[in-house]
Amino acid sequence: MADTLADNGAVAPADGPDTGHDYDGIRELDNRLPNWWLASLVGAIVFGFAYWTYYQVFHAGPTEMAAYHAELAQAERAAKALQAAHPLDDATLVAMSKKPAVVAAGSATFHSTCAACHGANAQGLIGPNLTDAYWIHGGRPTEILHTVTSGVPAKGMPTWGPVLGATRVQQVVAYLLTIRDTDVPGKPPQGQLYQTAIAPGGK
Repeated sequence: MADTLADNGAVAPADGPDTGHDYDGIRELDNRLPNWWLASLVGAIVFGFAYWTYYQVFHAGPTEMAAYHAELAQAERAAKALQAAHPLDDATLVAMSKKPAVVAAGSATFHSTCAACHGANAQGLIGPNLTDAYWIHGGRPTEILHTVTSGVPAKGMPTWGPVLGATRVQQVVAYLLTIRDTDVPGKPPQGQLYQTAIAPGGK
């Protein structure tokens, strides 16, 4: 707290010992910190020590990384259960790719969820180009469905099954079947060449 001006213009003394510092006429005083501030500081120190002891010394609770891996494993199990409960074959997925309403819904989901990694035109950014004839984890419609549903966490591909649900995943796959083999310029081919007579475009 600095000195204040009295009604007569004189400098009125303020509480707290004077440190002897003067900055452009403003005196620095060594005031005691408020009790609430000191309590917050002490509380933060005590909490930090207790948190460190609980997690790092006694390992009584899971770390953030351990909790992440546990949630990831749970999501993978849920994705596998979801896929087992809604089995589809290649022909059914190809038939879905010929339904404009299904493809439009899949396109909307792709652009809101997948385009951040695969690009707005699926040309590949962080993830691979989805418009060429090469597939890293298999190019059959059911293999694409499995990849989208279960993800590839080791490669950064999220497990989308529990997030999107079976219907939206199938719609995304239907959309992908309509854009593959369109060869949008972008990321170089990755994986193995895949061709099949059942898929659109002779892929």
